[in-house]
Amino acid sequence: MSEVYAARRARLRERGQAAGNQSTLVTRPANVRYLAGAAPQDAVLLLGRSEDILVCTGPPEDRPTDGRPDDTLRVHILPGPAGDPAVAAADLALAQHAESMAVEEHHFTVARHRALRSVAPALRLTDLACAVEQLRVVKDEEEISCLRIGAEIADQALGELLESILVGRTERHLALELERRLVDHGADGPAFATSVATGPNSGRRAHRPTDRRVEEGDFLSVCLGATYRGYRCEIGRTFVIGTTPADWQIELYDLVFAAQRAGRQSLAPGTAYREVDRAARQVLDSAGYREGLPTLMGHGVGLEIDEDPQLAPAAMGKLDACVPVTVEPGVHLPGRGGVRIDDTLVVRPEADGGPELLTITTKELLAL
Repeated sequence: MSEVYAARRARLRERGQAAGNQSTLVTRPANVRYLAGAAPQDAVLLLGRSEDILVCTGPPEDRPTDGRPDDTLRVHILPGPAGDPAVAAADLALAQHAESMAVEEHHFTVARHRALRSVAPALRLTDLACAVEQLRVVKDEEEISCLRIGAEIADQALGELLESILVGRTERHLALELERRLVDHGADGPAFATSVATGPNSGRRAHRPTDRRVEEGDFLSVCLGATYRGYRCEIGRTFVIGTTPADWQIELYDLVFAAQRAGRQSLAPGTAYREVDRAARQVLDSAGYREGLPTLMGHGVGLEIDEDPQLAPAAMGKLDACVPVTVEPGVHLPGRGGVRIDDTLVVRPEADGGPELLTITTKELLAL
């Protein structure tokens, strides 16, 4: 993988040099991980004039980390735990005779910026903006493979839970059990806080599990994800507990399913982000559910669970091939409950079979 990380850094360096920057400082952990192969706690990455350096406050093997640093990087360890790796990186940039350095201003604190200015006043600082995040949008096949394995783990954990007795158990208990099953099946851990929502709570986005117990006739909506080698996927499903679904539950479920299907079918290279959102949203709008809909119908996934692109009404940009996204419409009826259906897919051209569905747990409305 060393050549992969080196190639990523080379692309970023080309961008920086085109903007007149002689060095680049990357501080956001997910971006450090993407470029260096690992992100030890508090580490930063310097792309210097003569070499690239991972700067951290202790040996990478002794720091909480995700992955293993690229062997081609030099690791610079600060002599004491109190130093700021970003300030040390500025010193190293000056030692390489850099006169300018691009930094991730969106991840910089005011205090860190002041510290850099005080230590290296002659070093001209410019904004790297979201250049690394933009590079991360299109995934290579190794990254997609990690997402695919994570999706398989999430599917397996969810499938096993659905075979157990659910009535009488609390939302919190079910969420903890799902997270345990993720780890049991090989995940690094959950991709985000698992959401289990029952009855009047069902259908809420990012619902935090409570001590409410599952009852017969409830909608049960579950949203979970697995992290595998740093990459995060997402799946959401809604079921009915213990009885034949009521007419209103079937009607609402069919509507959200139609919206989710419309969003999935719109995924293709060249499709505008907002068009994917519109495809799903207009199904719900036309049925009278304009109010209270989510602000977006999906988003990118990867080293973070919520990354670019954002599939939202005002989003700018178009999809590329090999971009993993979620499609996750939902409707919540206050006091009654609701439905969420969420899949992780990879955008593929029609010649390659169209969008690749990674999360394959059935979307049939099951009575558990």
